[in-house]
Amino acid sequence: MGNAKPPATKRPPAPDARRPPPRTHGAAGAGVYSPAEIEAIFTRLSDADPEPKSELEYTDPFTLLVAVVLSAQATDAGVNKATRRLFALADTPETMVDLGEERVAELIRTIGLYRNKAKNVVALARQLIERHGGAVPHDRAALEALPGVGRKTASVVLNVAFGEPTIAVDTHIFRLGNRLGLAPGRTPEEVERGLLAIVPERFLQHAHHWLILHGRYTCVARGPKCGNCRIADLCKSPEKRLPAAA
Repeated sequence: MGNAKPPATKRPPAPDARRPPPRTHGAAGAGVYSPAEIEAIFTRLSDADPEPKSELEYTDPFTLLVAVVLSAQATDAGVNKATRRLFALADTPETMVDLGEERVAELIRTIGLYRNKAKNVVALARQLIERHGGAVPHDRAALEALPGVGRKTASVVLNVAFGEPTIAVDTHIFRLGNRLGLAPGRTPEEVERGLLAIVPERFLQHAHHWLILHGRYTCVARGPKCGNCRIADLCKSPEKRLPAAA
């Protein structure tokens, strides 16, 4: 009896690396906001602006794609000023290729990095013609394979043009994810994963627009306007500054 072996313990199955982890609320900032607080934050943002829109001007997936590519390190207002001139002459892949890199550069020279952006815009238009029949693909990998298109640009196009529940992390959302403690991360990808984990599913379609607008007009980089913030009482940022009660 003294030499009897203990019964073997059954090991849990190894996780399937191909299967994404389940969505869970509170994964990124589990010790910061409760699921109820997250729900309240996005409910207020939704109530204030039920159907938020991109501030970039576009008419179809192609002009949206071009506008987003041009918006890197530029303001939406500055991009809109340039694309009004550009799209008046070229608003399809075919007409963009015909216009050519030099003419595109001339039309968008008021925005930063205009020469490299002109090169990318003409190249991506040519690639759309050669590989996708002139249509903007509804596929992340195909979008990110286009010149000048990274993850953020692809996420915007998938969300705005095709209705996908993506979150495109720009400088505003990156700041909010860390400042508010909603989804702390050292990279945009970490912040994106954190937000996808905590944002309730019914708010995902518009979440990145609400956060961008909140960061652009209220929770600004310098001197956040906490006194005008609709989620100030829920905010747990150490940078929160509310005016003293009268």
